[in-house]
Amino acid sequence: MMYRSVRARGGERRRILPGDDCIPEADSMLTHAVTIRGPRHEVWPWLVQMGGGRAGWYSYDGIDNGGQRSSEQLVPELQHVSVGSIFPAKPGVTDGFVVLAYEPERFLVLGWRSETGVPIVTWTFVLEEPEPPGRTRLIVRVRGADNYKPPFGLPRWTVNSLVPLGHLIMQRKQLLGIARRVENGSRAAWTLQTAELGLSPILQE
Repeated sequence: MMYRSVRARGGERRRILPGDDCIPEADSMLTHAVTIRGPRHEVWPWLVQMGGGRAGWYSYDGIDNGGQRSSEQLVPELQHVSVGSIFPAKPGVTDGFVVLAYEPERFLVLGWRSETGVPIVTWTFVLEEPEPPGRTRLIVRVRGADNYKPPFGLPRWTVNSLVPLGHLIMQRKQLLGIARRVENGSRAAWTLQTAELGLSPILQE
């Protein structure tokens, strides 16, 4: 399989994205992105059904989804989202990421709140359609507040050293997982359509 980059471009890393204002003075910020061969309206449904005990996170399921496999299909009953919706961190738990803001097929801003209800981590997914048409640039940004405390009593240095590495590994897997699911769906739909029209089912990359 050919290597596929999830590295954000310079302009993408420097830009202000939706959700940045939820943590104006972020202590840390990580941005990654991937180009998906499919339009925004085909990417959006995979985002809104994320969550433990839902469709999963499309990453390493043994780590972030309780060993349950992330869905390979769109789930109709999970396509409704609103501000305040919870995307559980793992199956069987009630806490997790809260939907802070969204615009269908444009962006989804998730946040992890402190005990006082203030976001201490934001996780934003932005969908853009670059040239050529029919493709989506999925930009993902994580921001952490300066008062964010590492989980499980870990020392603060873990946030600055281990967390970025772990995030890159998990985020890359997630972005590639979303891209694969979208593109497989687009390929299946295209093949069905061409078969109905009596055309040769060869998808041009």
